[in-house]
Amino acid sequence: MAAPWAQTANDVLDGLDARLEGLTTTEAEARLASTGPNRLPLQPRDPWWKKLAGHLNDVLIFLLLIAALIKAAIAIYTGDASNWIDVSVIAAVAIINVAIGMIQEGRAEKALDAIKGMLSSRAHVMRDGTVSDVDAETLVPGDVIKVRPGDRVPADARLLDASNLQVEEAALTGESVASVKTVDVVAEKANVGDRTSMLFSSTLVVAGTGTAVVTSTGSTTEIGRIQTMISEADEMDTPLAKTMAVFGKRLAVLILGMAAVMVVIGLVRDISGPDLVSATIGFAVAAIPEGLPALVTITLALGVQAMARRNAISRKMASVETLGSVSTICSDKTGTLTQNEMTVRHVSTRSGQYDVEGTGYAPVGRVVTQDGAQAATADLTAVAEVMALCNDAHLEQDGERWKLIGEPTEGAVLVLGRKAGVTGDGWERVAELPFDSATKYMATLAQDPAGARHVLVKGALDSVRARCTTQLGPDGTPEPFDAGFWDAEMAALAGQGLRVLAAARQEVPDTLGELPEDGPRGLTMVGITGIVDPPRPEAIAAIAEAREAGIAVAMITGDHADTAKAIALEMGIIDSPDAPTLTGAELQAMSDMDLAEVVQSVHVYARTSPEHKIRIVRALQKHGEVVAMTGDGVNDAPALTQADVGVAMGIKGTEATKEAADIVLADDNFATIERAVAEGRRIYDNIRKAVLFMLPTNGAQSLGLLFAVLLGWTVMPLLPVQVLWINMVTSVTLALPLATEPAEPGVMRRPPRNPKTPLITPDFLRRILFVSVLIGGASLLVFAAEFYGFFGIGGHRNGTLAQSAGLTMLALGQVAYLFNCRFMHRSSLTVDVLKGNKAVLWAVAALVALHVFFLYTPFMQTLFRVTGIGMREWLICIGLAVVIFLVMELVKAIDRRLHPETAQQRS
Repeated sequence: MAAPWAQTANDVLDGLDARLEGLTTTEAEARLASTGPNRLPLQPRDPWWKKLAGHLNDVLIFLLLIAALIKAAIAIYTGDASNWIDVSVIAAVAIINVAIGMIQEGRAEKALDAIKGMLSSRAHVMRDGTVSDVDAETLVPGDVIKVRPGDRVPADARLLDASNLQVEEAALTGESVASVKTVDVVAEKANVGDRTSMLFSSTLVVAGTGTAVVTSTGSTTEIGRIQTMISEADEMDTPLAKTMAVFGKRLAVLILGMAAVMVVIGLVRDISGPDLVSATIGFAVAAIPEGLPALVTITLALGVQAMARRNAISRKMASVETLGSVSTICSDKTGTLTQNEMTVRHVSTRSGQYDVEGTGYAPVGRVVTQDGAQAATADLTAVAEVMALCNDAHLEQDGERWKLIGEPTEGAVLVLGRKAGVTGDGWERVAELPFDSATKYMATLAQDPAGARHVLVKGALDSVRARCTTQLGPDGTPEPFDAGFWDAEMAALAGQGLRVLAAARQEVPDTLGELPEDGPRGLTMVGITGIVDPPRPEAIAAIAEAREAGIAVAMITGDHADTAKAIALEMGIIDSPDAPTLTGAELQAMSDMDLAEVVQSVHVYARTSPEHKIRIVRALQKHGEVVAMTGDGVNDAPALTQADVGVAMGIKGTEATKEAADIVLADDNFATIERAVAEGRRIYDNIRKAVLFMLPTNGAQSLGLLFAVLLGWTVMPLLPVQVLWINMVTSVTLALPLATEPAEPGVMRRPPRNPKTPLITPDFLRRILFVSVLIGGASLLVFAAEFYGFFGIGGHRNGTLAQSAGLTMLALGQVAYLFNCRFMHRSSLTVDVLKGNKAVLWAVAALVALHVFFLYTPFMQTLFRVTGIGMREWLICIGLAVVIFLVMELVKAIDRRLHPETAQQRS
């Protein structure tokens, strides 16, 4: 059976066993029992315990919890209260990470709730031969409904009658202009935006009236299909989550393996059971970067704040970093790439060609001739008067912003009139024929300030020229109408992606007081205008920067192909008018495999529907692309959910779209996306810097403990509780400033990172191991010198003092290494290392203060079993810290010489 829009109204009624006078109450109740209520079904949701288990499913969290349980058992067995500090800190880290994940859960669920809020609650329906106001949930296929301006359509329905009916369908189609509805049959394969004989649930009637028969209710409506697509969209892990998961598993395997080696060594060395267990747990706690999850969270949180200051509001912290990995941006056109304010760009008359300066609804700009001179000709004035006076829109100034009250196309030609000097002062409207979707023109009878009367007509070129017998000639007098000339002018403007509106007029007797019902005839064509929703200038620059950064940009729009291609060419999305374009109909005919083969070479998609958008995103993801998808309507919500980063418009976006999105743009501007990508890259760089900084601390501590067991030392250089102080307080204090590091030069001149690239690359691993040995060796040297006596110092066998000195060396070694990490590849032997991030200096000062408090406060000495050290120990540690800094700068210099391409890319 054919789709309802492809059948006549009578055939649809017959197929539904319905009548123009509607169903009876009994028939409606019987059908309701069969089809179910007209509402969207509730989607099943996971219970809280299942969500909790999902967030606990992390290798490092497992290791931490196991370590906490073992420490708790030791605390109970030995009665040593210090072990409970270890338990508390480890458990707190795990709880914080799980809590953050739980808070971020359920965005898609909220999107589905927002869609339900868009549905109409009441409906005007024919029941028992009369119009009744009923609960929209009781509608059934076959019901005959009435709609009028302000109504929200309660179900999908086939029009039976329409009078000047216009429906706002932007939420479903992405079209900025209201859809004109008729009862005419359309092709069965027509996209949603082209199904002019249909009304769709949740859309808004803005003009006219209509009668329609309900064809679909509940989940079978277009909005229901969209809800289903949202619930079925794949949940994509962020690149950072994937990278951290791989990193965590590899680190866990390494820790468990080294712990096993430690146990074997301890048994060979005949170390007592409790001491060996304590040393092994200390090694595991030392090796696990407990502060890393907290640091990543803080880095992302600071990134959220930085992006918010740039009008990009992040709903999920992880999406901040994901933006930095984006390799393709799929963008809606209207309002994102364009200004969503229709503007006249060009005026064509028989006498000349005129360009119109300025964009949007602000009546600022000139109308100029082809040589750039101000135009003030009679033919231009004739066009401007028709457009400005045969018009129901008006402008309001709100501060520096101009707002349109009325239809966007009328607003565009009204602004043209203002730019040409036509204000309407002294003119009076005597009669009018309002715009009708059947006639496609509007006509007014107007009296000018001198008392003369004129018929003014504007509308579609085909409709207007059918009523013209003459045209305004170059000498200002009427001449025979030349259809070929106007067809050529229209084709030229349409080829530029412009919408064409024609203007005609007629001088009439001063006694004429009304217009004929069948419309005026014998008109004189005065000109046509080319109208477009102009590109945002900043978006053009942002697209150029995105492409320079290796990010592909694709336009996915509900607009017509010619308009979409013209805008894409102007904005730099494509480089040639011959670039491939795919329409919704062509996409519909392609298999997923066929689409995947061409998707990376196509950057313009026109007349698309929700399922097309989600297919495009999935096809790109099959190639390993990290996809950001922008949108504003409900039709965009499934693709936003499927994309790696969903970006919703904050101004004109629907609530469902915002709930489905990861990022909401406060200014609906594509340039904001490009700035957010740069911010995401900066954040990922800073996370890598933090990892590069923190892991050598863990490595240094672990190697120290492993070396001590290997040598059979009875006194360990570190106690587990001291390890936690270094990991959670010292390391995090120093690593935090790295979260606020500014972007390194050239951050948007390098290609997107491969999501499969591990967090720890081979060059990073070499550096981490080297620094671990460097800092660990220095700390172990200080400990051994104090405890056993080297080079004529120490040897007093005071384990607490030796451990305190070793801890101080670890802390100051990290301070030195922090300055190395500020610049991952370029030299830190410059005053720049002290500039650009005051947080670094504050962090160093805070660390010194905390460490002094740690060493010299009786309470801390008792809790962590440390003691104050003398000036000699401080000077030795400071001297070795300077050595560490200089050695690392030498290593970086060698690395720059051996790998110049990496250094250049990152500098």
